[in-house]
Amino acid sequence: MSVSVAQRRPLPLNLIIGLFIVFWVILAAFPFIWTVWGSFKVEADFFSRESWWNAIFGTNTVKETGAAFTGDGYYGAWVKREFWRAVGNTAIVTVSVTVISLTLGTLGGYALARSGQRYAFWILIAALVFRAMPHITLVSGYLLPFFQLNIWGVLPTSIIVLVAINQPFTLWMLHSFFLSIPKDLDESAMVDGCSRFEAFRRVIIPVMWPGVVTTGLFSFLLAYNDFATTSMLLSADNQTMVPKISSFLGSVQEQGNVMYAVAAVVSATVPLFILVLFFQRQIVSGLTAGAVKG
Repeated sequence: MSVSVAQRRPLPLNLIIGLFIVFWVILAAFPFIWTVWGSFKVEADFFSRESWWNAIFGTNTVKETGAAFTGDGYYGAWVKREFWRAVGNTAIVTVSVTVISLTLGTLGGYALARSGQRYAFWILIAALVFRAMPHITLVSGYLLPFFQLNIWGVLPTSIIVLVAINQPFTLWMLHSFFLSIPKDLDESAMVDGCSRFEAFRRVIIPVMWPGVVTTGLFSFLLAYNDFATTSMLLSADNQTMVPKISSFLGSVQEQGNVMYAVAAVVSATVPLFILVLFFQRQIVSGLTAGAVKG
């Protein structure tokens, strides 16, 4: 009867490993937990210079609001500063970038993976060089034509640039996933009467679906967390969440702005946790599949 690796390890070693994991989880989760807790306090407590116990017990929060917790930060961010508009803009930009990037990436990655031509290699190298360039240098090149065409400040401009920035990454990642799928699957499907595109859609895509989900999640995160592109290409009315949060902390400080920013940060971070938890199996299987060829 086989014995697990954990059972073969000495008990003191298991205890050390367990304590280290617990310590690491607490260390990693503490900043977010502290931010969530502080978002329900007033600024005098969360940024108290007297004692950090004020942030725990809400001494000044009780004095100002009559309770240990308050939702003033969320009300101020979502209602007074209309953070909900930034949330809607972010949803439009991220979904559009993800769908367009995956559509072009799957078609291009499949074509390059199945092509026997040498130009496929140089296309991938060119994409890699383009991906390695700083985003800010790429964004500056779009400003003049966008101004001349009078399309600066609207959501499609940022979508176009984010797709251009993200496409080399999706192309490389999906190309590696397609290489891990044997060509025999394509050939068998075409022998059964499928065209090349039907074999791609009905046979190959279902097999590499975890890889598509993984690539799509990274594309989503790039657009979701982007600051440089959206802050330069979007007007104040069309800002996404990250530039909007930055605007709360502008050069002119107003009462409550800091707590508006804290509440907005929590509001923007929670969906990411839910998204990763929901797709965790596909992410793990997708990353694993990309490392195995044949």
